[in-house]
Amino acid sequence: MLPIMPISSLRWRWLRLLVLPAGLAAAGCGVNRPLARQADAAVAAARPDVVTCQRADHCVLDSPYRQLVDAARAASTPSAPVHYVNVLERGEDSLLLRIHLIRAARKSIDIQTFIWAEDDAGWLVLDELIAAARRGVHVRILADQLFSLDDVEWLARIARAHTNLEFKLYNPTFDNAVTQPVEFAAGVLCCFSKFNQRMHNKLFLVDDEIGIAGGRNYENRYFDWDEEFDYRDRDVLVAGPQTGREMQASFDQFWAHPRAVPLTRLNDVNRRLVADAAAGTTVPLVPPADIDWPRIEWLRARAADPAWIRAHFTSEALRVARVDYFSDAPDKASHPLDPAGIELTARISQLLRDARSQVVFETPYLVLSARARKIFRDLHQRKRRVPVIVSTNSLAATDAFYVYALSYKYKKRYLKRYGFQIHEFKPFPADAAQFVENYERLAGGANAGRYRRYGQAPLKHRGVRFGLHAKSLVIDDDVSVIGSHNFDPRSDDYNTESGFIIYDRAVAARVRAAVLRDAAPQNAWTIAKRERPRWLERINNVIADVSTALPLFDIWPFRYASSFDLNPGCTSSDMDVQVPRAQEARERPSPPAAADFYACHTDVGDFPEVDLSLKTIYTRIVTAFGAGLVSIL
Repeated sequence: MLPIMPISSLRWRWLRLLVLPAGLAAAGCGVNRPLARQADAAVAAARPDVVTCQRADHCVLDSPYRQLVDAARAASTPSAPVHYVNVLERGEDSLLLRIHLIRAARKSIDIQTFIWAEDDAGWLVLDELIAAARRGVHVRILADQLFSLDDVEWLARIARAHTNLEFKLYNPTFDNAVTQPVEFAAGVLCCFSKFNQRMHNKLFLVDDEIGIAGGRNYENRYFDWDEEFDYRDRDVLVAGPQTGREMQASFDQFWAHPRAVPLTRLNDVNRRLVADAAAGTTVPLVPPADIDWPRIEWLRARAADPAWIRAHFTSEALRVARVDYFSDAPDKASHPLDPAGIELTARISQLLRDARSQVVFETPYLVLSARARKIFRDLHQRKRRVPVIVSTNSLAATDAFYVYALSYKYKKRYLKRYGFQIHEFKPFPADAAQFVENYERLAGGANAGRYRRYGQAPLKHRGVRFGLHAKSLVIDDDVSVIGSHNFDPRSDDYNTESGFIIYDRAVAARVRAAVLRDAAPQNAWTIAKRERPRWLERINNVIADVSTALPLFDIWPFRYASSFDLNPGCTSSDMDVQVPRAQEARERPSPPAAADFYACHTDVGDFPEVDLSLKTIYTRIVTAFGAGLVSIL
């Protein structure tokens, strides 16, 4: 999510006059072409082109996924494709499979991402990609510029890594790889439409046949490796030639777009490359100073073991028929009326309109676009209503309090107008240890409790904190959508998004079970109407409705809804949610409509687990004055 604030038209001119010249002066005007040519020459002279393996398969690691691809190809026909699918819930599993598939690549690896960090996970994947390039595999990486690799030295070393490795940044600000604060402000003021459109796609593709897409970026917290804050996220691995071709076509479209800029065409990287050449510096990419080597080697050993991969992943893969990969167009925001530019959004919208029995969806940011609001309102107003179960973040779990503030503002609308059953994820879910192998060490280690980062709420308790980042839909137990789309205005109108639509009941059952587990009482609070005397409720509702309708000064503190926690000894009685009989009732999401809901739940307030501090005040301020942010957030 981008922390971008709207600016009133009365002050726009003055801010442009004050900030824009400074930004342009700091950033320069356009690509320094003479310097770019020098950088090209420096890279050509320093970048090795020796291939370490002369075999036709480039010394590929034997992978059981090759057998699945061969089986899918042999069984597929143009009208009846076959694919194999793994739903990846654990972050470390998702990272391990990426490393395994990099080593199993025969000819090509294409990666597209929104974030690439200079931490253990970011370095490990880059190091493995460089090794693949050295053995003869063609590697292409496309990362959104604004939040990726803000270290020019790293980028210069990547540019010189090997002739088989190419790296581009999407939509750079003022032709630089790293955006300084003044440039950020200038980008908002002078070129808001272009600056605000980001490439949010996540794609990992090997040999045009095995792909991973979902919500994860390249940073420790997406793979359960951060010692302060980790994401509960979801990826899907799909093996099969048809979907592989769709992913390849999408990647090629972005790679060829003018906004995808090679490193030697970025002025700050240019200067470093030319300066390094003059000084004779050819230092390779080095790992972070505090890298966790035992963890790295443990993961590498498992990734290199075909038997381990077979036992834990390919043996669990589901054979499915239809899998579609969709991606928005690279220039989506520039052509908002072009249906081809918002194909993923259009497909999701149609699937929701066709829902008949139930919608289960998970999003980290419950801020709905106008298109989504209309669809959910229509579903709720049908003669036979379509129930909607939502798993999303609480303020204590979110990484973006300013987005949560707008979700908080419209909770009554979500509950009454759309009939949502909302469950907000706890920062310390009961099942955390099932997702992080070294959770106990992290929870009690020396680094426990260092959670006070920008955008995150200070909590009452210490420990490794978790937040939802998965973006998934399950419709009528038949169709699953897993990708980067947050079902919000940014995903609909600004960012480019991508993901899989899988038409298979077994996959839908797995995704649905995972979302409902995140929404279960031990992992989430249930959002429900507060208990009040009827006369007081009527008065409060009138005042609260008027306050919420205001674009500014929505300051009424007594909201319609609150967070509820399941009491010890009680069990959920949601008969609508089907779960295996062996699963305990306490693991079911609790519906506010249940007859015993208030008897078995305790009202824990608006912002449970959050220490009452400036963060709470900020949240209420954004709720009161931030209605205009909805179209951006």
